[in-house]
Amino acid sequence: MKKILIACGSGVCTSTVANQKITEFLNSNGYEGQFKMEQCKVAEIVAKSENYDFCIATTTAPKDAKCPVLAGLPLLTGMGMDKLQEDVLEQMKK
Repeated sequence: MKKILIACGSGVCTSTVANQKITEFLNSNGYEGQFKMEQCKVAEIVAKSENYDFCIATTTAPKDAKCPVLAGLPLLTGMGMDKLQEDVLEQMKK
């Protein structure tokens, strides 16, 4: 079971959109039931990151996270989505 942290500025709005899109993407790629996601504020990443396999942040994330942090801006803009999806699948295989 992969644990994924989804972060945005407030931990509510854009992280909800990111959560929905990543859930849909992972489910359509055969990972249904193989992951859990939690949303948080970007300021909480460092404190929470040690308990997660990776994080997706829709805004600038702190550099001292204890897990890999993927740039989630493509979830909002659509630009660079292929690269993000590739990175997410890579993290799921680890």
